[in-house]
Amino acid sequence: MSKVGVRYIVDHVGDAVAFYTERLGFVVEFDATPGFAALERGDLRLLLNAVGGSGGASQAMADGEAPVPGGWNRIQLVVDDLEGAVARLRAQGTRFRSEVIVGRGGSQILLEDPAGNLVELFEPAG
Repeated sequence: MSKVGVRYIVDHVGDAVAFYTERLGFVVEFDATPGFAALERGDLRLLLNAVGGSGGASQAMADGEAPVPGGWNRIQLVVDDLEGAVARLRAQGTRFRSEVIVGRGGSQILLEDPAGNLVELFEPAG
């Protein structure tokens, strides 16, 4: 089975690599900072491109609109202990966009990477 790839545009690739590897358990597959890096966690491949970099992913469209970090799209990482993960990440200075939200399927919280891209931590119910 091939990995699922997600691409995030970030302000500083090095900061994003440190964030995802040190706080969320990703490993570096390929590092071409300052413009690009590819990280892995299980079956997820996370591609990080710098704003205005030389790669195609960060180039402006024909109308001049350029990719930027942030927004509401996000990757979801399943955790066994959401409360423990949140406490550990808060102690490391991680920015959160929400508090823990409890729903029928489980509990979640939204955190931000250094560029403002969202990551959802999710603990399934039961």
